[in-house]
Amino acid sequence: MISADTLSPGQLAALLAFHADAGVEWLMEEEPVDRFAEFEAMKAARSDSRQQADLRQQASASQPAARTEASTTPRQQASPQTRAPAPAVNAPAVAIPDAQAVKEAQFAAESARSLAELRVAMEGFVGCNLRNSARNLVFAEGDPSNGVMIVGPMPYADDDRDGQPFSGRLGDMLNRMLAGIGLSRESVLLSNVVPWRPPGNRVPTAREADICRPFIERQIALAEPKHLLLLGNFTARFFFGGTDTIHQLRGEWRDLQMGGHTVQTLATLHPQDLVSAPINKRFAWQDMLAFKARING
Repeated sequence: MISADTLSPGQLAALLAFHADAGVEWLMEEEPVDRFAEFEAMKAARSDSRQQADLRQQASASQPAARTEASTTPRQQASPQTRAPAPAVNAPAVAIPDAQAVKEAQFAAESARSLAELRVAMEGFVGCNLRNSARNLVFAEGDPSNGVMIVGPMPYADDDRDGQPFSGRLGDMLNRMLAGIGLSRESVLLSNVVPWRPPGNRVPTAREADICRPFIERQIALAEPKHLLLLGNFTARFFFGGTDTIHQLRGEWRDLQMGGHTVQTLATLHPQDLVSAPINKRFAWQDMLAFKARING
């Protein structure tokens, strides 16, 4: 077990940030709780309930057979047409096959003729399981008219709570990254590959990424950015393919064909990478300067 007494202030802050990103809202009870006593009480309660059930079963079995038949006769004479069907309790939703979900996402995305229409289509889309656990759809936000779009992997806890991309602490880090090259979140278009937060901030699965691909590609096609900045390992692999890490993919300009036009694209580290390992800031700063030089040129 890690003791807080052995951690430096920086290590303790990083550990607390990790727990916050994972969805932990408290670390200990306000009052001490004896979990062993709780467990013993639960076992005793289950034992008592089993004994009572056995006694009821024995009493029922000792009743005269004629009384049992008399009590069941009215139910046997009831017409099936007059019985109401028993309501389903916690009936699971019918799962949509992956291929069908992808086709429905493609149809919904291609039918949208504007970002506003695309948002409505995504709000009504039920083919991705992530929307069942997320609080909000986190859609693109900002100004696409300047031709700059920034795409991250997925919403984090703050984004899901606020319904906005790059909110909270990571959003503050991104704001500083943009301010360093003369940009702001209001002057660019911000979005994510996956618009719903995965539980516990886990990495989206390949199935979830495939289902969400038509939506982010349609966002880029409708916004028509001239320059695209990809943040993080998952995002870079999603668009570039392969299994290279962000440290291998960052800092190199590539052309992406999206919606019938070419987008100049650069990958760099995600704000989370800078928060968890501040040494990465120097690499991100190099990439941001390269991005600034290209968009100004």
